[in-house]
Amino acid sequence: MTAEKAKTFSSLHQKGRPLVLYNIWDAGSAKAVADAGAAALATGSWSVAAAHGYADGEAIPLELLETIVSRISATVDLPLSVDFESGYAREADDVAANVRRIVKAGAIGINFEDGIGENRMHSVERQVACIEAIRAMADAEGVPLFINARTDYFLIEGDPARHADHLADAIDRGRAYAKAGASGFFVPGLSDEGLIAQVCEAVPLPINIMAMTRTPSLSRLGELGVARVSHGPGPYRKAMAAITDAARAVYAGT
Repeated sequence: MTAEKAKTFSSLHQKGRPLVLYNIWDAGSAKAVADAGAAALATGSWSVAAAHGYADGEAIPLELLETIVSRISATVDLPLSVDFESGYAREADDVAANVRRIVKAGAIGINFEDGIGENRMHSVERQVACIEAIRAMADAEGVPLFINARTDYFLIEGDPARHADHLADAIDRGRAYAKAGASGFFVPGLSDEGLIAQVCEAVPLPINIMAMTRTPSLSRLGELGVARVSHGPGPYRKAMAAITDAARAVYAGT
């Protein structure tokens, strides 16, 4: 069943017809998004951490994340991708062992990012070694795991006017990650149509864009060649804002 879900998830990534992932953070949000008609589910690390009282950046204990993934998998029978940040370890074999735990809990895909705290990035060599180790582990488990390799160039560089300065390096990483066994390439923060089109053309993987206020429309992203659109922490923030507003209205009437 896990292998079949992984295959289904992979097939949903079609260049020009983006898979939309409205990111979740627990079993309850998974059920709500599934009931809305989602074809697949994906967690967002920021949202999962915040929902359980932790900061983003692997502050949430791996054991708790494992439990959350298990509860989502037990609650909703859809393919589930888990935002696994940088792998909760430094060395490639340790990262792969950690990913195995998440796969055993029900994940058929992961996000694996190259960013570190304080606006730094892991080396290409480290990321490639980890992706190779994760792929070898997944193959041994008989799971065609969808490894969505993420680069943080365009999040670290917050000024969109300077994103073009990082495009060549980002493309080089995307190609290296593809060669190492990645299944997709995630470029959160990138919003310029011309730059998105160049990434879609240059990197031989399904391209994932994160929906933000300045991001082109879904239909336009499809025209540019995007295969996946994620919503990141947006859904959690909207949900919490709605709860705050509702509670404020209740307390205002007391």
